[in-house]
Amino acid sequence: MGKQKVIFLCTGNSCRSQMAEGFLRNIADDRYEVFSAGLEPKQVNPYAIKVMQEDGIDISHHKSKDLKNYLGRVNFSKAVFVCHNAEQNCPSIYPFAFEKLSWPFEDPAAFEGDEESTLNKFREIRDQIKNRIQNWLEEANAFNGEAQ
Repeated sequence: MGKQKVIFLCTGNSCRSQMAEGFLRNIADDRYEVFSAGLEPKQVNPYAIKVMQEDGIDISHHKSKDLKNYLGRVNFSKAVFVCHNAEQNCPSIYPFAFEKLSWPFEDPAAFEGDEESTLNKFREIRDQIKNRIQNWLEEANAFNGEAQ
């Protein structure tokens, strides 16, 4: 059986979905083919790149992608919505994804403050995303172990 295809979705594909893509690729690249996309793609946020580098993951080569590039072209095992806006406004095209997961995180790009405060907000969201992915993988491993 091939790798499961997972896509992380948010509005701009500039922060949360990019960080999630980076973490899943880094942690479980051998098990998943990982994508991210947005409804209204924007440039990858430099703060997202910086805080991911602090955690040893380079997403500086990532590009924001439009969800339209995948709709009707790629069937995903899982679509993970990392913001409410994307979840509410994503076109419902079957069979886009076998399973849809809702993991809404606060948008760090919406935070207003000085540079250090902004970096701290991005670190906070980065750590939440990393923990959620690690927990999800542990749950999947436990489930797969029980099924054998």
